Parts: sequence; structure tokens; C-alpha cells
Amino acid sequence: MTEQTTPTNSAFSLHYGENGIAWLSIDVPGESMNTLQATSVDEISAILSELESKSDIKGLVLHSAKPDNFVAGADVRMLDACNTAEDAQAIAEHGQKLFSRIEKLPFHVVAAIHGPALGGGLELALACHSRVASDDDKTRLGLPEVQLGLLPGSGGTQRLPKLIGVAGALDMILTGKQLRAKKAKKMGVVDDVVPQSVLLRVAEELALKGKPKRKGSWQDWAMGGNALGRSVVFDQAAKKTREKTRGNYPATEAILEVIKHGLDKGVEKGLALEAKRFGELVMSSESAALRSIFFATTAMKKESGADAEPRTVTGVTVLGGGLMGAGIANVSATKANTPVRVKDVSNDGILNAMAYSYKLLDKKRKRRIISKAEMQQQMGRISGTTDYSGMSRNNVVVEAVFEDLNLKHQMVAEVEENLAEDTIFATNTSSLPIHQIAEGAKRPENIVGLHYFSPVDKMPLVEVIPHAGTSEEAVATVVKLAKKQGKTPIVVADKAGFYVNRILAPYMNEAARTLLSGESVEHIDNALLDFGFPVGPVTLLDEVGIDIGAKISPILLNELGERFRAPDVFDVMLNDGRKGRKSGKGFFVYNGKKKEVDKRVYALLGVELKSQLSAHELAIRCVLMMLNEAAQCLDEGVVKSARDGDIGAVFGIGFPPFLGGPFRYMDHIGIKRLVEMLEQHEAKYGERFAPCELLKAMAAEGKTFHS
Repeated sequence: MTEQTTPTNSAFSLHYGENGIAWLSIDVPGESMNTLQATSVDEISAILSELESKSDIKGLVLHSAKPDNFVAGADVRMLDACNTAEDAQAIAEHGQKLFSRIEKLPFHVVAAIHGPALGGGLELALACHSRVASDDDKTRLGLPEVQLGLLPGSGGTQRLPKLIGVAGALDMILTGKQLRAKKAKKMGVVDDVVPQSVLLRVAEELALKGKPKRKGSWQDWAMGGNALGRSVVFDQAAKKTREKTRGNYPATEAILEVIKHGLDKGVEKGLALEAKRFGELVMSSESAALRSIFFATTAMKKESGADAEPRTVTGVTVLGGGLMGAGIANVSATKANTPVRVKDVSNDGILNAMAYSYKLLDKKRKRRIISKAEMQQQMGRISGTTDYSGMSRNNVVVEAVFEDLNLKHQMVAEVEENLAEDTIFATNTSSLPIHQIAEGAKRPENIVGLHYFSPVDKMPLVEVIPHAGTSEEAVATVVKLAKKQGKTPIVVADKAGFYVNRILAPYMNEAARTLLSGESVEHIDNALLDFGFPVGPVTLLDEVGIDIGAKISPILLNELGERFRAPDVFDVMLNDGRKGRKSGKGFFVYNGKKKEVDKRVYALLGVELKSQLSAHELAIRCVLMMLNEAAQCLDEGVVKSARDGDIGAVFGIGFPPFLGGPFRYMDHIGIKRLVEMLEQHEAKYGERFAPCELLKAMAAEGKTFHS
């Protein structure tokens, strides 16, 4: 193989083989992941001009020189430099033109994919005539632009439906889902899946065979041969999407429009509309908010949370085999790949934790995400005991027992007596102050809060809560562990409710007050669903457990004052045996997976239904309480930054991502306007709405939370 001269700092290198195959490798200098950047346009264009001038090339293999990724997408930072929709539209048009040139090359172009091929990376591969992927678990293919409030802007909306049919393409593009290689082959996104060791050889052999001729198939029928069938697919996709987004994500509407336009009017007009809508979406507030979340989480991945080097975690002990303990054991064993020892007072607790992981892993095995051997390997990392045997190597203990201070003191004493002196004791408490749990400990520097959210295997956030005496090393160690478990950790102060529950409580209390004033359960939940929350507040209370709310509420009231006084709902419900889903009845009654509002609740609470608030008024009334408390938390140092507060709310309680989090939403409203809204509600509903001092000061000075 002979190498063609290319600039040393170029991300693209072109080589020629003696058999007539050209090799185009991608390796962005100084970056661990390949991304398509602003400089890529000129670099690829120059290479394409050279290839177009050649007459002796039999085929081209496009591949990555990175060890574990193909192209992870376009560099999102490019979009922040756009001042107008036309600027962003031009970026899309440049990408479209380059990829069209690749598609029009006279010889067979094959993409050899190992690792993530996402967004612009997959669009690049779709412009090739064939695609071969490695069977490695790192290999994922998808168009996740919708998760940034965008649509694929370099031809993806036009090429993917042509390749795999409308239904499959809509599913991929509207959800942003990522496919493993075998699923991608089954759907027709790639032509072959092979071991990484032979990926380039197979791609080379395929490139030598000449350009493929696509035969007619059911995809062609779905694409254009049957307008009625296509219309049904679009109508179903639109209905399903609108039920999920409730009109809050304009990118989904644009995706449906652009794909349909291309099918109806042809690819060229489809591409033109794709670029136009891409430009408009880049300038939308929804995309700006979603991109801010992306940048925030990317930055947080590089942070340790403390001024110390984390210790290597050699094993995790989980105290308690209940729902939380089982979930913590699962993510420790299956994601952090750490040996886990579950300790419970009974064998039933241990069996529960083991069964929990087995059920999750078996589901993956049945879906062929993991093999039987991989399942056995991951289950093999979890063991159990009713004493402290078999955990001498485990240097982190995660305690997940009942919310009882005396019991937690007992756990601390037992761990300090039975395990090594440097063992970190991380307590999964949602309400008890960490400094109280550390009282009387021999080694309080090892004690830290590690607050997971239920269900642990799905919820992405963890709150890390050091008390005044927690060592920096302990904080850094549990932050690193949480990241390995697949979580996004935020470090918060040791104050009542920490951050997430503290901003959630006033919101939930206000929803309960609207119920007592005559608003129906359905109206309350639907109002907040329309606002953008994933579940309504009444449903959430039933899911979490009314008994849990009753337990946390007095703690917050005692520590934080009258604005946390809950309406008289909890005791009335609990006295009637209503704990929520766990007891089969709460505000709803449950029959298997089905639920319906229990109308008897209104009489029980003395409620006379008389809706007085519009959905928007109701939602704003509840959300204002959350916003004011979030600002108060920042002022008190409960969260270190507005960025952390946004991530905590979005990942912890599902604050609408398209609003960017409570602090970005407050900036969007305008702090001065926000204070006016709070004061209006204070005059109408009471002192609990009084704007906090930070907001009043910021309003006076014209400040915002984010620059």
C-alpha cells in the first residue's frame, strides 16, 4: 500500500493499495472520538476532488483509525457559532453536498464501521454504497439528533427511509435510538456484521465486487408505490409522537414533514427542506436548551467532584436487599463490573436482590443484547450473606436499609467493626442528614451520602452528599463509582432534602393544594404532562409512595420552615390504607398494569370538584414553587452551580429537558418577570410564594443564571 500525501494535521488520510482499492481513514488529531468539524468540509472536498480525477480506482474503503469509534457525529460546538437560521442551514447544505459527492463516486464505496457511528457519522456511512459493521458491543448506529432538538441535516432523513423503509426510518429518527450491529443488519442499515479482526479485509473484498444494484423490495412499496400504505404509517407515527411529546418538541414535527416531503416531491426537494428545517431548529429555544444539557453532562464526565484522586474500587458491599439495594447491586455488577456482596438480615432479602438482577439480565438475553455466557458472568459478580463474611476486599459499602437513624447508626458501627479501616460508608438516604448518620462514628471521614433514585437501573442521577467531615478522597471515589455505574453524579450540600427532594416537595405540595381546592386528579396530572414533565405529580406521589411523602415532609418542615408545610392529605390517605401503587390503592386503584382514578378519594378528602384553573395556570402555580426553591438552594450552596441544578432537576425528577432545567427556564422567563409572577401568586395564595432574596437581587441588577 502506498500513501498519498495529506496534511499532517488533517483528520482524513488517503492511501492507495496495489489492488486498486483506495483507503480513506478518519483520525481527528488530539481527540479520543472522531467528530465531523468545520474543517472537515474543505478536507473531505479536497480528497473527493482527487478521487474524482482518478480512473484506475476499483473501490474505496472508508474507516476510522481510532481504536474504538467510527464517527460519533458532528461537533455540536459548530452550531453555537451560528447567529441565524441561514448560518445553520449552510452547515447542513455543505454536508449534503459532500455526502452526495461520495454517493456519486463511480466505484464501490464501503464504510467499515467499528464503534459508534452516530448522527453525521451514520449519515456519512449512509452516503456510501455498502456498510460493514463489527460485531463488537461498542458498535452502535443511530441518528440521535432529535435528542438535541434537531433533525439529521446531511441527508439522513432522505437516505435512511430509502434504505430501510418508512416505518423503520421514522422509528429510528423520531426516537434517536441506537442499534447494535446485529439489529442494524436485520433492519438493513448495514449489509454485513463480522468480527473486528476481519472488518477491513471483508470491506476490501466487498469494495472489489463493484457497486451493488439494489433490488426492488417491500421497502420500495412502502416508499412510494403505495400512497395509502405510506399515509397510514405517517399517521400512526404522528399520533404516537404527539401523544409522547405533547407538542413540546418541534423537531419531531419537522422530521415527519421533511421525510414525507422527500417521498412526495423527490430527494432534491427533500434535501432542500431538510436543510431549511435544520437551520430553523438550531435557532429554536428547545434545541438551545437540549444542547446545554449535552454540554453540561459532557463537562461533568471530566470532573472528579473533589480535590483528590479517587481510590480504585475493589468491590462493593450493599447493605439491604430491598428494591433500592437490589438496584444498586445490579448497576455495580453489570455496569461498573465490580464484585458485589449483598448483606441482608434474611436469605429472602439476598434472594430478592439476586432475582432482581437475574430478571433484568434474562430480559437482555432474550432480546439477544447479551449472550447466556455474558449473563452468567455478570450474575457471577453478585453474591450474598447474612453476616460480614466474604467482603474483606470490598472497600466501598453502600447502605440501603430503612430510613431510620438508629438503624443507620447500627450499620455504621457494624461496618467499622467488621471491615477495613479505610472502607468508605456511602448511605443511600433520601431525607436524613449525613452529619447525623456520621455522629458517633469512629471514622466519620469515610461517611458520605450517595442518594440513588428509583428504579436504580433506569434513573440516571445520583446525589453525592459529603458532610463537613467527609474526606475529599471519599467524595472522589464515590463520584467515580457512580460514573462507572452509568450515573451522572452531582455533589450537593448536607442540608435537609438535599437538592432534588427539596425542590420537588414544594411542587408536590402545591399540586395537592390544587386538588383540595377542587381540581381533579386528571386535570392536575395532564396540566403538568402538557408542561413537559414525564409523569404528573399525583401519579408520581402514588408511584413513590404516599407513606414516603409523609415521612419526608415533617423533616423538611422542621429544618426549612413553614413554606414546606404539607396540606392535610398524607395522614388522611394513610389512615384509609392508601400508600399508592405498593398497596394497590392511593389516588388511583390498580388492577395489574391498569390504573384509574379512585373517585372515592374526593369524598375522603372533602373535595368538591370545581375546576377554576386552566392547565397553564395550574402548571405555572406548581412550577413556580420549584423554581423559587431551586434559586434558594443555589443561594445556600446546596448546589454548586446553576449547571448542576439544571442537571439535577432534569435527570432526577424529569424537569422538562426542552426547557434546559429550572435555572435556564428562569433565564428564559426573565428574572424580573419571574419575581413579578411570584409576587402575584403571593398576593393570591400566600407567603409561601414570596420570591427568595437571590431572585430579588438578580432582578434588581438585571442578572441571569447562565451567561
